[in-house]
Amino acid sequence: MLRWILSCFLAMSVLLTSCANGGSVSASASPTASAVTSATTSPAASSKPAATPASPKPSASPENSLDAALARFVQLKGSATVELKLKSGTVKIELDGVNAPVTAGNFADLVKRGLYNGLTFHRVVKDPTPFVAQGGDPLGNGTGNFTDPVTSQPRYIPLEILPDGAKQPVYGEILPPTQKPKLRHNKGAIAMARSQSPNSASSQFYLALDDIYFLDGSYAVFGYVTEGMELVEKIQVGDRIESITIIKGEENLKQPA
Repeated sequence: MLRWILSCFLAMSVLLTSCANGGSVSASASPTASAVTSATTSPAASSKPAATPASPKPSASPENSLDAALARFVQLKGSATVELKLKSGTVKIELDGVNAPVTAGNFADLVKRGLYNGLTFHRVVKDPTPFVAQGGDPLGNGTGNFTDPVTSQPRYIPLEILPDGAKQPVYGEILPPTQKPKLRHNKGAIAMARSQSPNSASSQFYLALDDIYFLDGSYAVFGYVTEGMELVEKIQVGDRIESITIIKGEENLKQPA
């Protein structure tokens, strides 16, 4: 029990990216277009309310409104396989764009841009129990995000979790403990790190070194290691990502309309 409690504490200190601005964006109470739109703002607290999209026409259904909001994000419409090359060998990861299209799409887009090549794993926690290997920070210290070269602004995505048995993901909202996600934190899961705001994930990701189900519903899993888990378990702080490339399914990556 003590080891489990310590692991829970580490989740707060390791998976939360250390955004220099601090603060948070309020999560929406339901998977609406406004919740998705809020993810495009900075996670820093602002004196001005986040902009919201124009109200949909009366004939528009909530699903259509949500689809319109999601169209602003890169999405993976299907699956894709990426190769993570480490000094010790190659790891294959299957990205699940069916159940996490925005989260998997964001990661695949950053892979395609070459953002991760040469970056390091800046946090690795294995004691008191195997926990995570976290990387993907352009600054290498846990405070960095991806800056869109077109807008010169950080790009954030909404927390995206598909409840088990549901037809579409919930956006901008942590699931209650009684509700389990379809994509769970099994050993080998890949998920997005974020700050205290649910809608603040950008480029930092982590690989689960063990089953860490107490994170289910709070962080967005978007794929799983399919080959080379033994190499993931050997990752140390400072180990470099030689490259990550998409080897299958790149045609499923859809840019914003």
